[in-house]
Amino acid sequence: MRRRVSPDEELMTALYTEHYAVLLSFVLRYVHDWHRAEDLVQETLLRAWKHIDHLDPDPGRIRSYLLTIARNVVTNAWRAEQRRPHLVADEAAVNAMPSADNVDEMVEGWLVAEALERLSADHQAVVKAMYYEGKSVADAARQLSVPEGTIKSRAYYAVRALRTVFEEMGVLR
Repeated sequence: MRRRVSPDEELMTALYTEHYAVLLSFVLRYVHDWHRAEDLVQETLLRAWKHIDHLDPDPGRIRSYLLTIARNVVTNAWRAEQRRPHLVADEAAVNAMPSADNVDEMVEGWLVAEALERLSADHQAVVKAMYYEGKSVADAARQLSVPEGTIKSRAYYAVRALRTVFEEMGVLR
C-alpha cells in the first residue's frame, strides 16, 4: 500500500530537485566547506518549507525567494561564527598573552625568605638542601659533611623553628 503524498511534499520535492544545485553553488561562493554548505542549503529548504504557503507559483520568483533565504542563512551562520571565540594555534601568540597575577606567590616567597634568615646557619643549610634542592637525607649529609642522624635532627628542629618564626610574623596562628 502506497502512502499518499501531500501537495506540500510534492512541492518541496520539486523545489529540492530543481533548485538544490543552484542553491549549493550560491552558498559555496561564501562558505568554502562543502559539508557546511550542504547544511546551509538544507537549512534554506527547511525554512522555505516552514513558509510554504508564502511561495509564489512563478518559477523565477521561487528561485529568488530561495536565494534570499539562502543569503539570510549564510549571513546568520557567519554572524554566529564571529561570536564564537577562535582557537589560537600560534605558540608565540599564546606565550605573549599576559600571565595570571602572581603577587601571592611573591609575598609567600618573601615571607619564607625572611623566616629562613632568622634560622641558624646550620638549620638554613639543611632546609635549603632537603626542601629547596630536593636532596635525600643521605645526599644532604654528604653535601654538608655531617652524619645522617644530625641531618634528621636539624631538619626536625628547623621546621619547628620555622613554625615559631611564622607565628611571630603573624603568618600562622
